[in-house]
Amino acid sequence: MRPYYYSLSEYLKDTYGTKMYKLSLSGGMTCPNRDGKLDTRGCIFCSAGGSGDFTGAALSNRLDMNTQIQAAKSLISGKYHGNDFIAYFQSYTNTYASAEYLKDLYFPVIMRPDIRILSIATRPDCLSDEIIALLAQLNQIKPVWVELGLQTMHESTAAYIRRGYSLPVFEDAVSRLNDVGIRPIVHMIIGLPNETPDMMVATAKYIAALPVSGIKLQLLHVLKNTDLATEYLRGSVDILSLKQYSEILGEILPVLPPDLVIHRLTGDGPKNLLLAPDWSGNKKMVMNTIHHYLKEHTIYQGRNYQ
Repeated sequence: MRPYYYSLSEYLKDTYGTKMYKLSLSGGMTCPNRDGKLDTRGCIFCSAGGSGDFTGAALSNRLDMNTQIQAAKSLISGKYHGNDFIAYFQSYTNTYASAEYLKDLYFPVIMRPDIRILSIATRPDCLSDEIIALLAQLNQIKPVWVELGLQTMHESTAAYIRRGYSLPVFEDAVSRLNDVGIRPIVHMIIGLPNETPDMMVATAKYIAALPVSGIKLQLLHVLKNTDLATEYLRGSVDILSLKQYSEILGEILPVLPPDLVIHRLTGDGPKNLLLAPDWSGNKKMVMNTIHHYLKEHTIYQGRNYQ
């Protein structure tokens, strides 16, 4: 076991010598789970914003990229005065378009001097060979992060949440990305319905054995106007307490490799959409509680938490 977890802020300082902020941008794409290719309802937990509620996607889709970037900078101007940014395409599926469309979208962004990293959130079933070749080309210019939404290794849970692809599809995408020099970042949701802590740790161990560069650990949120919200209001979905979430993190973090970057330790849903858990809305309190628990109950000693 290792003495600390490797936070994203530490990684950026170690690798680039500076702190960076993400600029949340919209590429104007949808998702095969929404446009009818696989389904029209989206994943059971996904809001109309497609996991990008903080981007203001409905507005951003109507703005050109330079305008979006300036607007995103304005949103963080009160807390960051540097000029090093990560262009983050978060909402929906950001390789769900032709390679020509993606080239026209991403090349002008990655060539900007203020953009140090291009981060693209997508699905493993939306990575054709042509698109992976494009990502490889972009990665020769500046680092490209590809985020894949695994959520869970358990096929029964994947079917329940309507993920829409099987585990071999995910594994194939990870392999083909590695073939072109891109080690992806994997999303995992903690607290999915019907999963035990042992099942969640099993997913973490599965991810730990893969050639990936990072992980995003996300608390399950219940957002308004989702199918998960219907299940929750019906009383058929249990939500983790902060104590339970901290305990599960205390089991997950030690099974991850020391050099695996922890891009997110939890998450906070938009307050205007959040139904549960209520405690997740107080981010400072949540992080302080988690860090206190880790320091008290694991051997993560001697390092400042970021």
